[in-house]
Amino acid sequence: MISFAGKLRRKKGGQAIPLASMPDIIFILLLFFMVSTVLKEVDVKVEFDLPSTSTAEKFDNRRLTAHLFIGRDEKIQINDMVVSLSEVKEKMEVVRSRVNGVVVMLRVDKNIPMDLVNKVQIELRKAKCLRVNYISTQKSN
Repeated sequence: MISFAGKLRRKKGGQAIPLASMPDIIFILLLFFMVSTVLKEVDVKVEFDLPSTSTAEKFDNRRLTAHLFIGRDEKIQINDMVVSLSEVKEKMEVVRSRVNGVVVMLRVDKNIPMDLVNKVQIELRKAKCLRVNYISTQKSN
């Protein structure tokens, strides 16, 4: 084409894609996936029936917790691993080394002998896991 000044004007090679809103779109997608993602829960492999209590408090800090279950058949589960009593100290030391200030959430079947619970507590003390919460159900009045 010829411009009014008599110079040749060159055609541009097509329109560029506008990238000004790209950071906004990426941020919105990132926010959507962060909100809609479900954090991994522990797969419970042991069966248990929790005791009930009338005085219970809620504990919400999930980042610093390790879940320990003692089931009806006296099987012990730490997070997703079923372990024996002799392995509790070793496994909890590994968990404590990964998470500083770990709180052990202890769920014990109400018919388990207290002797086994005491042995687990001793193993937790040996592993230096001294913060233990005992989980129960709320007693209905």
